[in-house]
Amino acid sequence: MANIKVNLPGLNMKNPVMPASGTFGFGDMKYAFDLEELGAFVFKTVTPQAGTGNPQPQIFVNQDWIMNSVGLTNPGVDEAIASKMTPLRKQHLDLPMVASIAGGSIEDYVELAEKIDQAGVIDALEVNLSCPNVAEGGMLFGINSKIVEQVIGQIKQKISRPVYAKLTPNVTDIAEIARAAQSGGADGLSLINTVYGLEIDIKTRKPVLGNNAGGLSGKAVQPVALRMVHEVYEATKLPIIGMGGIYSAEDVVKFFLAGAQAVAIGSAHFEDKKAAAKIAQDLPQLLDDLGVKDINDLVGKVQFN
Repeated sequence: MANIKVNLPGLNMKNPVMPASGTFGFGDMKYAFDLEELGAFVFKTVTPQAGTGNPQPQIFVNQDWIMNSVGLTNPGVDEAIASKMTPLRKQHLDLPMVASIAGGSIEDYVELAEKIDQAGVIDALEVNLSCPNVAEGGMLFGINSKIVEQVIGQIKQKISRPVYAKLTPNVTDIAEIARAAQSGGADGLSLINTVYGLEIDIKTRKPVLGNNAGGLSGKAVQPVALRMVHEVYEATKLPIIGMGGIYSAEDVVKFFLAGAQAVAIGSAHFEDKKAAAKIAQDLPQLLDDLGVKDINDLVGKVQFN
């Protein structure tokens, strides 16, 4: 059978599949299958204080896409470490684990990173940059290359664990943002986060989400994600965790060809709670069928016309 083991900074994975942050909470869906079937586990994003989320309805499901405005619902970093992350870490000592953080200021990000790093419960840190910067009038951190470099740079000065910058697709040039994260010292990148969108109910003439606009994900965003993964692959030397509309082992191969070295599964879990595990199980046979002996040999090997 083909080799599907991958190695990224801080993450020695038996397969390249992990859940995208938020879609498995803090391990709340572990009843669906054994988490050890995953290559790594990514916790739901935490903030300095508890977050209650956005007004209902928070999720709208269409045939080929999902739109959400859940917000960063979480118990706050201290409670998350004590009652969520630490217990799951003790149950799965050999499973690579990633914490995801989001703040309203650079200081928030640094404080979160230090607390989680000192707790010693994770192997790597994902920095969710799709959050409003209060000091800059609410502008998202992830759309300004200078601020991205500052956030990553200040975190890297304080912690020793690998840091992955999670990039928003809602920018003109994602390669520029990726290079800024690299300049700040990022060990890896994860992309894409959701595409900002709006859906309207023609009967009520109102948005379908309680918070009006929200993040678009699912099969419809996959071509956008593939393009951006390849652009970032060409622009940086950093390993990429690709995400955006992955529903099958075939989709995983596409992302590797575009330049990813691992993948995260998100919206597919709305259709099948076992999606990530099934995709990981299907990979070896698919690679055998394609005549591929090692999944790592596929990275960036798309052949353009």
